[in-house]
Amino acid sequence: MKKAYRVKSESDFQYVFDQGRSVANRQFVIYWLKKPQQPHFRVGISVSKRLGNAVMRNQVKRKIRQAILECDQTQRLIHEVDFIVIARQPAVAMSVAECKQSLLHVLNLAQLTVQPKRN
Repeated sequence: MKKAYRVKSESDFQYVFDQGRSVANRQFVIYWLKKPQQPHFRVGISVSKRLGNAVMRNQVKRKIRQAILECDQTQRLIHEVDFIVIARQPAVAMSVAECKQSLLHVLNLAQLTVQPKRN
C-alpha cells in the first residue's frame, strides 16, 4: 500500500477519532471520517501492545493491509474517506482470508463500500 493511502500523523489520527464515527465487530473497530474532494481513501492501522510483541503486531498489520487491498479490488471502497482500523485480540489468530471477511463485514456496517452493479 502506497504511503499516500495511509494516515500517518498523530494529528490526523486524533482528528478522525474526535470528529469521525465508529462501528465495530468482535475483531475490529473502525473509525471513519468523510473528506470531500479527497482523490482516494486513506487508512490508518492501530494494533495495541496487548496483542503481542512487535513481530505479532507487524504480522497483524500486514494481514490488515493485504485484506484492505483485496477489499478495494473486489468491493471498491469509498474514496472520500479516512478510516482507522483498530485490531482486537481475535485478529491475532486470523488468516488473511478471515481478516478480509471480517473487515468486509465491518466496512459494510459503516457503509464504506460501493456495491458492484449487477446486470
